[in-house]
Amino acid sequence: MEKRPTIIPGGTLAFLIVLAAAPQANNTPYPRMAPLEQYLMEESAEIALARSAAPSSISQDAAVMVLKKVGYKTVVPGKNGFVCMVQRSWTAGSDDPDFWNPKLRAPICFNAPAARSYLQLIIKKTELICGGRSKEQMFRAISAAIDRKELPHMETGAMCYMMSKQGYLNDRDGHWHPHLMFFVEPTDPAAWGAGLAGSPIIGAEDSEDRLTIFMVPVRKWSDGTSDIQASTASH
Repeated sequence: MEKRPTIIPGGTLAFLIVLAAAPQANNTPYPRMAPLEQYLMEESAEIALARSAAPSSISQDAAVMVLKKVGYKTVVPGKNGFVCMVQRSWTAGSDDPDFWNPKLRAPICFNAPAARSYLQLIIKKTELICGGRSKEQMFRAISAAIDRKELPHMETGAMCYMMSKQGYLNDRDGHWHPHLMFFVEPTDPAAWGAGLAGSPIIGAEDSEDRLTIFMVPVRKWSDGTSDIQASTASH
């Protein structure tokens, strides 16, 4: 059986949602945040990596955000409502061993409902981390912001593309497989058939961000080439 990954949802990585047993955080080689410069990229390279999250028919007209020292900034305006970016490690769950991994680069492209809802969570987390908050302080601040309704509820239809074979999702899985992710208000993953025998849907409840995320692997990368590993594994 193929092992389930630790995934950035969208992600949001997303983000990151632990879909399989992972080492405890105190065993991680990344016990604290590295210097911020290690998480930054040259702007043109980051734009190209962000666009690789989705097929060019989508990403070529999408807005693009890149990480600066104070947080994400839009550097390319969009035309189709999509927003592409490269998520960093602090979008992971609090107990994820890759939470501070400076190598992590997760290209992701949100549709308009996700850009208006889920993306705002990512932007807020990044502003807090770039502002010097610790992991614990960031999660407390996010929880408080949700309680005060300062962050939007997940919109119906919120989803993203994560189809880049250039990404690096974590030390265990590398770029894993191309996939789509869907963000919904807290629900039972079984309502989608997630995790059942033969089902292509993987689901996880994210209690920290108070939502449920579903993932559907697909057969091709954003450049149209086949995910050979997935094809081989299915035969």
